[in-house]
Amino acid sequence: MISFLISILFALAGVLTALYLEYATLWVVLCGFAGYFISTLAIGLVIRRKMSALQKEMQETMQTSQARIQRSIQEAQQKPGANPTALQKKVEIQQAKALKQALQLTERLEPFKKWSLTLSRQINAQRFQLLYQLKRFDEVDEILAIRNPLKKPILLDPTLVAMKMARAYKRGDMDEMEKLFHKHVRWMRGDRGSLLYGLMSWAWVKKGETEKAFQLLAKAKDKTGNDTLARNWQHLANDKKKKFSNAGLGDEWYALYLEPPPKPKMQRQRGRRGGF
Repeated sequence: MISFLISILFALAGVLTALYLEYATLWVVLCGFAGYFISTLAIGLVIRRKMSALQKEMQETMQTSQARIQRSIQEAQQKPGANPTALQKKVEIQQAKALKQALQLTERLEPFKKWSLTLSRQINAQRFQLLYQLKRFDEVDEILAIRNPLKKPILLDPTLVAMKMARAYKRGDMDEMEKLFHKHVRWMRGDRGSLLYGLMSWAWVKKGETEKAFQLLAKAKDKTGNDTLARNWQHLANDKKKKFSNAGLGDEWYALYLEPPPKPKMQRQRGRRGGF
């Protein structure tokens, strides 16, 4: 908002300067436009640089955490007899710590909101994802309930859309879930829509609507070229509903918390051989 007002002032300054110099009407208009657009670009560049630095810090926080978690898993897998349940709990604690750090970093974006009309929406989208990953669903639903068009989270990424669909499913609102699906999947090109197709078909199967899931996957496998969707279509075609699985979608699927992820595989402890 402030950036808009400053740009208007620069435009006005350009117009007044041109009038003072007795320029022709066309040049007066051009000076006004130049003052507005040049100031807008300059302010936008400065704000983007500062925000990019914070965004980079958030990404580095998550990447460092993921690297640390992967090392923990690899080390545990090399230890015979390690407890997979204990390892999974340790991983969850480390992930939660990193997510909380990233959530705190979003607070440092707050001062920039007054410079941009859409920044509140971007910040709320980031918080929505982080809170969802932390399983703080009451706060997630509070963000989704925002009706102010300047504050509603921008949900363009397939994962964010899928998270919102998953909340509708958890509420038992299949109509809202299907509405969200159709609203967003049409903008997803190629494999980008795989998660949404996988989620919607999974929900239909869970609700006993296998024919709807079958028809949806028939379209999805051709549009996305995704092997997991194609296999699920084949399973339903052969009346093997129990084999339906979105595990092939990987971490994106398990990040929705609709199904538990597989436990890390541990190295089995070999028995000693020998005698007296």
